[in-house]
Amino acid sequence: MAYLLVLALLLVGPPVVLVTVVGWPANGWPDLRQWVTQPLTAQSLAVALTVAAWLVWLMLAATVAVRVAARARVGARWLGRVPLPTPLQATATGLAGAAAFGAGAHTGATADGQQVALPVAAGTFDQPTDPDANGVERLDGVSEVGDAGGVVLRGGWLPWEFAEQVAAAAGLVWLRRRRTYQPHPPPDARDDTDLAPLPETVTTVQAALVAPTPPARATGIAADGPAGAIASLPSGRIALTGPGALAAARGMLVTAALAGLRHPAASAPFVITRVAASLLLDADIVARPLPGVQVAGSVDDAAVLLASSAAARYSSGRDDTGRPVLICESAPRGEPLAVALAASAATAVFLGAGTAEVILHVDAAGHTHDPHRPDWVGPRLCVLDPVAATDLLAVITPAHTPDVHPGAGSTPATMTTPKRPRIPRQANGGRHAHPPARAVAGRLDLRVLGKPTLVADGTPVSIRRSAALQVLVFLAVHSDGASSQQIVEAIWPGLPAHRLTGRLYTTLSDLRTTVRAACGLTVIDHVDNRYRLNPGLCDVDLWRVRTLAARAATAVTSPATAWQAVVEAYSGDLAAGHQWPWLDPTREATRRHVLDAYAALANAERNPRRALELLQAGIRVDPYNQALHQQATEILTALGEHDTATELADTYNRRLTAAGLPPTVLITPCRRTGQRAEPGTAAECTASCGCAPVELNPAIKEPTSPR
Repeated sequence: MAYLLVLALLLVGPPVVLVTVVGWPANGWPDLRQWVTQPLTAQSLAVALTVAAWLVWLMLAATVAVRVAARARVGARWLGRVPLPTPLQATATGLAGAAAFGAGAHTGATADGQQVALPVAAGTFDQPTDPDANGVERLDGVSEVGDAGGVVLRGGWLPWEFAEQVAAAAGLVWLRRRRTYQPHPPPDARDDTDLAPLPETVTTVQAALVAPTPPARATGIAADGPAGAIASLPSGRIALTGPGALAAARGMLVTAALAGLRHPAASAPFVITRVAASLLLDADIVARPLPGVQVAGSVDDAAVLLASSAAARYSSGRDDTGRPVLICESAPRGEPLAVALAASAATAVFLGAGTAEVILHVDAAGHTHDPHRPDWVGPRLCVLDPVAATDLLAVITPAHTPDVHPGAGSTPATMTTPKRPRIPRQANGGRHAHPPARAVAGRLDLRVLGKPTLVADGTPVSIRRSAALQVLVFLAVHSDGASSQQIVEAIWPGLPAHRLTGRLYTTLSDLRTTVRAACGLTVIDHVDNRYRLNPGLCDVDLWRVRTLAARAATAVTSPATAWQAVVEAYSGDLAAGHQWPWLDPTREATRRHVLDAYAALANAERNPRRALELLQAGIRVDPYNQALHQQATEILTALGEHDTATELADTYNRRLTAAGLPPTVLITPCRRTGQRAEPGTAAECTASCGCAPVELNPAIKEPTSPR
């Protein structure tokens, strides 16, 4: 303000003084003949000084005018780049404002809200928000990895539809791991190799989808396959140029792989030459089979693949698989490719300028434009650098690998529908009826198995911020503590850690204040640049389960009693109802402790009915584990309850199919001899006594009768 006042005085003061005291220079100007005969007079000197003063003022005024004009141009450019809110964003803002003004009148809602766990394989996720001090729901930084049309990654950008399919593929990875796990007590701390966390690119996508569904979804490549990608591009031969050309081609490749994983029969043919694939990815990744993607050795081989796919589509009468796509390193010369493109109505994408009808310049963010048509605005393409593409393919490829089922036969499976159900309904992540541990005076009880709850002197403590709740659960998972960088990278993946340090400090301060106000204790310590829960002031149910599982695995006397203690201490999935990406490894490891306990108890039980009850309880903890279903099926068959065994297999396979996993084969013992019908003897056993494994027809994926 003082600067503006001084500047105003310099601009207004000199003219006022000169006009008032001296007058205008033209009024005192001497006669020309008099000035020539006598130039140095008092009058001429006064006029010269007056003119010099006016010139100095004019220079100052011109400088100020130039600076103001420059600032105005910068401001105009900034206003031009400010994104206007979409109608849905404006509606959401209005609702948030209404909630803020009405916060005092509506006090019935809880601070944390009720959250429902959704199927992880369906591409749907919970949407936790947390209210700030004013009662307005606020997203804890997740939106910073997304924009109006998609998710921003460290290695590119992808549209929301694509992100949802990536999250669904990641869910399938964890379901497959749950399915194939063989319960076994680990000798030491659990370090199963298949509990490795997913790549950072995938967790960033998962974290972004925790946010409310974004409004704009029409500007990027749809995740339904390359047909959706090419439909938004000009048809014909397209040459990609610019800094984002290779990244856009990687986006198309990964999108095609996701489409082939989701709809193998309905996905359009996607062909890429080996040279083009090597330009985009490493050689070992190119050699890996990808769903929906065919790698051709040369351009001529690619032409043959396109022609054969066109012939197959024509013979089958199907024309709903979308437009075939070919990606090659450059625009080749010759008739074979031209004929194949015309016959298959395919779109050829060339990595570089050449003889193409359309040339698209792709920038690093995926925006496209035609250099020959400056006014044309192209679609925004999915762009991925080699690291991001490799991370996504690492999730897609395991989901495409054929399953290896324990004890499964090689024959296709069929099954019959029982008349009367006898197995209790299997619920995902079921909870036990065991009462929670009683809180101890002067200590905090943190329950993270099931719905996360912090109890102080028997009273739950309300945690206002979802980020604060995440920090609390994260520190419970990492009992030895975690650095600020580890916490930031887990809760806000994909964002620079140095930008989030202040947010972490704010979250921790709010959490400490809330706990201190509830019980007067400081539950979080900061020692050696690591945050940890104070074990002397806080009891955590997860820690009890870990301790009991380690004790049971090494118990020499009364192992059944030790495993029973593990079962009683487990009260539900870790942080049930939340889909934070960093939870999956620890959640699965904790679930495996309980599966080990049920399997060990069932194996030690001499009463088959009691063993069956234990296996059913284990199946309720993890309805996707095949080993428990296999063992329960064998016990039911041994007890003569063949219809119930068939029903159990039917229920299990229907659950797998609904989750997006292929059905399995549960081998049942022979009804006559009691011998297990292994794959090599299943046909012989069927011929001799009419017994057959419970099977499911993979062609129709519906239960059918074996006879």
